[in-house]
Amino acid sequence: MSVTTNKMTNWRWVMCAMLFAATTVNYMDRQVLSLTWKDFISPEFHWNDEIYGNITAVFSIFYAVANLFAGKFVDWMGTKKGYFWAIVVWSLGAVLHAGCGWFTMVSLGLPDLAAMAKTTGLVAVSVATVSMYAFLVCRCVLALGEAGNFPAAIKVTAEYFPKKDRAFATAIFNSGASVGALAAPASIPLLAKAMGWEMAFIIIGAIGFVWAGIWLFVYDKPKSSKFVNEAELNYINQDEENEKAAEVVVEEKQMSYLEAFSHKQTWSFAFGKFMTDGVWWFFLFWAPAYFSDQYGYKSDSSMGIALIFTLYAIVTVLSMFGGYLPKLFVEKKGMNPYQGRMLAMLIFAFFPVLALFAQPMGAYSAWWPAIIIGLVGAGHQAWSANIFSTVGDMFPKSAIATITGIGSMAGGCGSFLINKVSGNLFTYAEQQGSAFQFMGFEGKPAGYMIIFCVCAVAYLIGWCVMKLLVPKYKPVIMK
Repeated sequence: MSVTTNKMTNWRWVMCAMLFAATTVNYMDRQVLSLTWKDFISPEFHWNDEIYGNITAVFSIFYAVANLFAGKFVDWMGTKKGYFWAIVVWSLGAVLHAGCGWFTMVSLGLPDLAAMAKTTGLVAVSVATVSMYAFLVCRCVLALGEAGNFPAAIKVTAEYFPKKDRAFATAIFNSGASVGALAAPASIPLLAKAMGWEMAFIIIGAIGFVWAGIWLFVYDKPKSSKFVNEAELNYINQDEENEKAAEVVVEEKQMSYLEAFSHKQTWSFAFGKFMTDGVWWFFLFWAPAYFSDQYGYKSDSSMGIALIFTLYAIVTVLSMFGGYLPKLFVEKKGMNPYQGRMLAMLIFAFFPVLALFAQPMGAYSAWWPAIIIGLVGAGHQAWSANIFSTVGDMFPKSAIATITGIGSMAGGCGSFLINKVSGNLFTYAEQQGSAFQFMGFEGKPAGYMIIFCVCAVAYLIGWCVMKLLVPKYKPVIMK
């Protein structure tokens, strides 16, 4: 029974806060490795850029495949149970990373963990190989659970918010990605330094179990929630007032993959994610190593922490406007939600072009790349909030998690490509030294410049293809 008072309740924002918290935890768990591998894990296991690139690439492709099924799982299991199991699984995967050193030691018959760092020759190669596969297993468990986060979160947003508010709500919970990335450099390297990198995985991973317990008590669908009164329920369901009764009935049916891929709207969303998710993941996975490689600031140094913190502070503050801009276009300019979203996305697609200047400006100070990458990240998060919301604009609620899963799968494939290529490219460029040149840079800096150029144009290409596929607002009606 819902709360019955004349004043509208605001429980939908409590749900948004829960989504924000889950997304924050999601990205902190994902970033523990990127903040510890270069300065803590690599010396112990003899890793290079190629090995790290392989780990991030496999994580990305497994995440991509898991997303294809995660959306369908959430639609089938329901939001409450689906989200609960997603965060339990990824938290378990995060904690399991702490045992990789022990597994490597036992597998190779080494006397203790300290002995691994002292190995040389073929034994060192074995340590690197076995530890890589151990981390790969843990990353796959992490990816399996994390794949459920965005399909479930977007579904909750569609359940609790009318279309005009969804991009803003999505921007708020999606900012958890940048808040998590912001909190991570201020805590994880210090945890790793004080207590060992293993405890960093355990402590950050355990937070997810706390969230899962709270979720079971606070979530119900709006019409069943005791915290939602009639006024808020009417506000949430305002879009349905203009829908035909037959369409509302159809909305309860599940959409098959065959039908999903028959719609241009699905391909539009998937291509936009494919082109752009990898850019965000590249900076998420490689920014700490970039500042360590190029400028000598380790992740646990005060300067290294300050640079990464500043980068994500910019992302966090500026990306919040990304969800408000289409709302402004809809309410002030009279655009439909899809039209306002696409215009906002075009504006945000120009932010990543700034990546072209990160490497050149780095010659003056490491602060310039930090600021520029922060602006690129803000553009991505604003773009991301809106591209997610296009699903709710055009698909019935019962299909939202499925379509979101398909798009996230495409984004994972894009991330696999950019991380795999980056790891191999950086290792090759470093080996070639001055013989490898690009746009006035040589060696590994030239490799970074190549990837920055790819990141700069990805969003504009993605937007153009999306616009060609779906030039105007056209909702999908299930058969």
